[in-house]
Amino acid sequence: MYAVIKSGGKQYRVAEGDVLRIEKLSAETGETIKFDEVLLVADGDKVQVGTPRLDGGSVSAEVLEQGRARKIEVVKFKRRKDYERHDGHRQQYTEVRITGIKAG
Repeated sequence: MYAVIKSGGKQYRVAEGDVLRIEKLSAETGETIKFDEVLLVADGDKVQVGTPRLDGGSVSAEVLEQGRARKIEVVKFKRRKDYERHDGHRQQYTEVRITGIKAG
């Protein structure tokens, strides 16, 4: 059984036991969260597709970690003009483990 959920403007295909990193959510480590924006649930040959969301469908997950990803280096320069600029960015994320999928 798997589901397609939407979180942080992105869509994820998840199954029970999957661990994934999503955009930062305001939840403490060890807390259980619920995703209500379920777009699709498939259980073998039985597939339920929402228009756009599945009514009554939900996916529960446990928060494993709040963290920051590796640094992305941003470099801007113009050749022969003595212009060079360095910057960096570390995206915050929430790591979750999918604990249950409920179809609508």
